[in-house]
Amino acid sequence: MNRILSTLVLSVAAVGVLGAAPAFAVKIPCSTAKLIVPWKAGGGTHVIFSIFEKTIQNLDVTPKIKVVTIPGQGGNKGAKEAAKAKPDGCTLFAIHQSAITSYLNGRINFQFDKFETVALLTSTPDIVGAAGSVPWKNLKELETAAKAAPGTILTGATFGSTSQFMWLLLEDLTGMKFKYVPFDGTRQRMTALLSNAIQLGTLNVASGRKYMESGELKAFGIAAEERSKQLPNLPTLKEQGVDLIYALKRGIVAPKGTPKDVIDQWAAIFKKAAEDPGLLKQMEAKGTEVAWVGPADYRAWAEKTYADHEKVAIKIGMYKK
Repeated sequence: MNRILSTLVLSVAAVGVLGAAPAFAVKIPCSTAKLIVPWKAGGGTHVIFSIFEKTIQNLDVTPKIKVVTIPGQGGNKGAKEAAKAKPDGCTLFAIHQSAITSYLNGRINFQFDKFETVALLTSTPDIVGAAGSVPWKNLKELETAAKAAPGTILTGATFGSTSQFMWLLLEDLTGMKFKYVPFDGTRQRMTALLSNAIQLGTLNVASGRKYMESGELKAFGIAAEERSKQLPNLPTLKEQGVDLIYALKRGIVAPKGTPKDVIDQWAAIFKKAAEDPGLLKQMEAKGTEVAWVGPADYRAWAEKTYADHEKVAIKIGMYKK
């Protein structure tokens, strides 16, 4: 009887040991995966995921990641490259709502549905930004000028991307009309704003704070629920009577067909990185909130976000079903 009990105890113990196997036990056929960022170096997305890359390099996890920029076509060139990659866990894609807006604008024929969701990671609110030379001192003065001369204020945006969608929402809510000038990414738009080649463009704390604080650029409101800790004197749009909240929600996806255990492994790696104190400190300094969301809930978020954007796109005439 004692021998039977001992055998049972040993068996249970063995199961316990097996159940406690390392979280990162799935075999991915590369030591370093390629993380495609579909915009040029220096923009907000590149800056944020470069921080994740360095953090993961220092964690006891495998594989590591290497950020690779594939800019062009407003982020769509990199998206196409990622979508056709082998679904083995060795290619990941940095994504945000531009995947949805580009689809609704007809610039690309797929969106989140072409990928497996891995993890939603960060949230960066948009700021209504302007060149330092513009005469307006606040949002009200901008609105008065825009309504007095509709379609004349030069506004930089990546066509079909979130940097244009925010302005389209603002037009719909306020009656203002802007004249859009195309740029391929945040860095190019910032350069145009700083040189006064354009008058308006979206900003964020990560890439624009130092210019806003120096007076080289102006900011008329942040599209967030609350004021930014880094820019406490900048009012929200809601405070100024415009009910608009819009933030870039950046996350990681993988090519369609990537096995679930591989997806789960990457989700766990990014969760560990998202909990790193050093990463959190850097993100706070850039005005970016870190809030990890796993694969299933990220998929639900993507579907709801698409539906919300589709309603607005139909309303403003961007998209027809």
